[in-house]
Amino acid sequence: MSLKRQDSTLSMCDLHDCDHDRQARAKRASASPTEVDRRTALGLGGAALASLGMVQFAGSSVPKASAAPGPLPAEDLDLMVIVCDGMRPDELNAEQTPTLWRWATQGTRYSNAKAHMVAETLPNHTAMVTGTYPDRNGVPSNSIWDHGAGDERTMDRADDITYPTVLERIRTERGLTTASVVSKDYLYTILDGKASVHWTPGPLLPVTDHALDHFTIEALKVTIDDHSPRFTFVNLGDIDRFGHMDFSGTSWRLARNQALFNTDHKLWELEQFMRANGSWDRTAILVLADHSMDWSTPFDLISAKELTDRDPALRGRFGISQNGGADTFAYLGAPGDKDAAIARLREVVLAHPGVNRVYTGDELRLGERGGDLVATCHPGWRFSDPTPVSNPIPGNHGHEVTLPIPFFIAGGHPSVRRGQVVDRPVTTRDVAATAAHAFGLSWQDMDASPAAEAFTF
Repeated sequence: MSLKRQDSTLSMCDLHDCDHDRQARAKRASASPTEVDRRTALGLGGAALASLGMVQFAGSSVPKASAAPGPLPAEDLDLMVIVCDGMRPDELNAEQTPTLWRWATQGTRYSNAKAHMVAETLPNHTAMVTGTYPDRNGVPSNSIWDHGAGDERTMDRADDITYPTVLERIRTERGLTTASVVSKDYLYTILDGKASVHWTPGPLLPVTDHALDHFTIEALKVTIDDHSPRFTFVNLGDIDRFGHMDFSGTSWRLARNQALFNTDHKLWELEQFMRANGSWDRTAILVLADHSMDWSTPFDLISAKELTDRDPALRGRFGISQNGGADTFAYLGAPGDKDAAIARLREVVLAHPGVNRVYTGDELRLGERGGDLVATCHPGWRFSDPTPVSNPIPGNHGHEVTLPIPFFIAGGHPSVRRGQVVDRPVTTRDVAATAAHAFGLSWQDMDASPAAEAFTF
């Protein structure tokens, strides 16, 4: 790993070729591997580590300011958002996650927090940094049907986000340093250029395309030491990635529980580091998940592609994008036949065992990229498309049962209210509004509101 500025590089490891790494990432981004490929690989298990990471300054375009910023509510406040990817709210407890539980009980915990649909990583991280629904921010799901390409693709491009992010706004409207330290490769690429400082995640597990939380936390420490960012956005991917692959997920959750313990311990180490260097007392930490997790047995799956291929009225008329606990359907046929085809698709899909609901894209505010229909599964089921073996992994999300998430605000800054539980509903979108509020920026145009109960200002 190395720290990269535009004018210099401070080497932390001699094993990494930064130019080669950037070229490889650009190649991967242009190739746009689909979510189906990653899920198939996850089902086969992990392999060796790859490519170390770096932190670099961004050279992104400047978004247009929404309005003149107001006064800073707290001049000395640093805000850190930590996403414990895929964590369930029932996993926030003194036994499994003692550090997180202590933080939550000593801060302000929101007991009615949810992701938004589709309950996947990319749409909910985009919600966190924009404060908007997918019909405004451009990212409805991890995987969409790309009409231009005529194929499914992952929403991993920097220009996929169509609404200004708080990583950009705090940097440009306030002139403050922002940082992005995310463990997953597709989060790195979709957020590329938006923060002042970026960490290139690594070493990457080639099957999961994520850096272990050990390396992510170490990179976060370096970022704090070297750049003192005022707003930092962090993703920790181990809980999610090991949860996906946990074949004991319907019972003991052996891999999942180990990941929870390890991540919690790394956050304890982060706290000790921040207390030692003095940053803890000036930092508020917003901790949440982007979705939770559900597990299925090997044969409790739904292959919508098989359903449409068997029906003459549907065959070849829909592009299907698999998102674990949900499938999205984009109509491909003649415009005059669209209404009848969608009605028939709804009928056929709802009749299949394991299917819970079918929504229109408008119902979920997914926007044009979200397709015409979205099907979700019951708890304990999953979608597998285009074939029944495309998604062999037991842990999935995207459907309604994976909407509830942990959400709390802690840290050492004196403005954080202590020992309270708030029952008001909050969502992943409220992260952006909270960040805007904390830095005196407008948030009223967002589909969100600040978690103001957690602060004295």
